[in-house]
Amino acid sequence: MNPMLALRQYQKIGAQAQTSEASPHRLVQMLMEGGLDRIAQAKGAMERKDIANRGILISKAIGIVGGLREGLDLENQAESVTELDALYAYMMKRLAEANVKADPKILDEVTDLLRTVKEGWDAIAAPGPQF
Repeated sequence: MNPMLALRQYQKIGAQAQTSEASPHRLVQMLMEGGLDRIAQAKGAMERKDIANRGILISKAIGIVGGLREGLDLENQAESVTELDALYAYMMKRLAEANVKADPKILDEVTDLLRTVKEGWDAIAAPGPQF
C-alpha cells in the first residue's frame, strides 16, 4: 500500500470527523481557514509558474468564498449581512482576476480581506465551558 495514499485517506477521515462534530460557527471558521490555505497554495503555484495548479487552487478558493456567501442569511436584511455579501462577491471577482492576470498582489489583497473577516468571526465565537 502507498503510504502517502494511506495518509491522505486518514486525513480525509479525520476532516470528516471534525466537520460532523463541529458547531455551525466552527464550520464557518474551517471554511475560512480552508480559503486562506488555498489562496496561499495558489500563490505558491503562481510563483512556481504552475499554471494548472494555480487555476485549480484559485477555483477551490472561489468555491469556498462562494460557500461562505451562500451561508449568509440574506433575508435578515441587516446592513452588515448585505455588506458581507458584497465583500464576498468582490473577493470572488478578484480571485478570478488574480488567476487571469497571474497577479500575486491580488491574492494578497483577498487574503487580507478574508483574514479580517475571519478575525471578526473568531472574536464572536461563543465561549464554551472552560474545564
